[in-house]
Amino acid sequence: MGLRARRSGRKGQYGTVTSPSAPVVTTGYPWPIATTRLDNGLRVVVSEDRSAPVVCVNLWYDVGSRHEPPGQTGFAHLFEHLMFEGSQHVAKTEHMRLVQGNGGSLNATTNPDRTNYFETMPSEHLELALWLEADRMGGLVPALTQETLDNQREVVKNERRQRYENVPYGDAWLRLLALLYPEAHPYHHPTIGSMEDLNAASLDTFKAFHQRYYAPNNAVLTVAGDASPEEVFALAEKYFGMLEPVASIPPAPSGHLAGPAAEPARETVRSKVPAARIYIAHRTHQFGTAGFDAVTVLAAVLGNGRGSRLYQRLADGKRIAQPDYIGSYGVDLAHAPAPLIATATVKDGVDVATLEEGLTEVIGSLVTEPVTEDELARAKALLTTGWWRQMSTVYGRADTLGRYATQFGDAGAAGYRLPQWLAVTADDVTTAAEYALKPESRVTLTYLPEETA
Repeated sequence: MGLRARRSGRKGQYGTVTSPSAPVVTTGYPWPIATTRLDNGLRVVVSEDRSAPVVCVNLWYDVGSRHEPPGQTGFAHLFEHLMFEGSQHVAKTEHMRLVQGNGGSLNATTNPDRTNYFETMPSEHLELALWLEADRMGGLVPALTQETLDNQREVVKNERRQRYENVPYGDAWLRLLALLYPEAHPYHHPTIGSMEDLNAASLDTFKAFHQRYYAPNNAVLTVAGDASPEEVFALAEKYFGMLEPVASIPPAPSGHLAGPAAEPARETVRSKVPAARIYIAHRTHQFGTAGFDAVTVLAAVLGNGRGSRLYQRLADGKRIAQPDYIGSYGVDLAHAPAPLIATATVKDGVDVATLEEGLTEVIGSLVTEPVTEDELARAKALLTTGWWRQMSTVYGRADTLGRYATQFGDAGAAGYRLPQWLAVTADDVTTAAEYALKPESRVTLTYLPEETA
């Protein structure tokens, strides 16, 4: 992917640009949404909000660990680091210096489904943020050196040690993925990747990975805050419009699975942990479906806060679990049945088998004991609060709209998520529990302190 000659077009405030395809404006969402697509395939989403002189620029790439071929695990996450190490016209560390030096903040994240990069800036520096993102989209490979690769490869390997390998319970997610998804499945391996793959890959292999996926036609640019759609569209054309699309972007391997697992799986880990802890997980529905909306409400009923069933029955009732380490949550993966995970840590003097029995009993109660109106109302109140907390910032808004545009093709679909949670009934929760929480589909991961081995 490279630069191409500027096409002729109108002369505007931000330079010579050509008009993108006619924008689409979506109403019915708390903030307006305008979208367009450049000729090179880049989708641009703008949500104008003049309440504060701040903007967030958020760029979603449709590449995550599920896209990684065998032998290249961890590549998407490593590029999260490499994209801050300089590009064709931005020296090493300059991206951070320019953003932070102008009053902004920035970061990036990677998960199995995608990678995103974002800056929150005073709105007067919108153009700077867009230029920086465009330069590293189209100009990273010419600036990528063996020294930079080796340096960041070591950073990622150290991150794996610090976050996963040398922290109590730190590798739980890595182990759960391997138990939940079969070996050839794109969700089987973690985003952090393996040490062996990170060590083995050459500079040319990394360059090829970037040129394959980091393209305008594989990305969504979202700007939320103090900027008009006309301003953003013109700037997007000015800085991104010259980037060449990639003719053939490889699709991710199929994540199709026929729902919950057909047989249980179990692993026991003896390590340096302060107390025994149990994780119980089930594959459920894909994120974005009505089934996963019901699972989201189910997870709030089961293990979100002091009023949840897990807390009330295991911490306050039987007093077999530590109150600060108990809960449940759904992991919102969009391309395969996503997991629901419940966890509890044993209280001093309690046998781990007693805790497992209590944990499975409470999970099973969602099938045998219908959710009450009070439980349902409490769960929806928690979800509503969390949703608006996320959407109250320009970062949260830009990230959410970028997500729905990338994963579902429609940024405006974000406006349906909260109403769909609020429409879930007690019967829907029971149906979801009956479907997903069968003992035969259960994954059980148990951590034991080394001295109990």
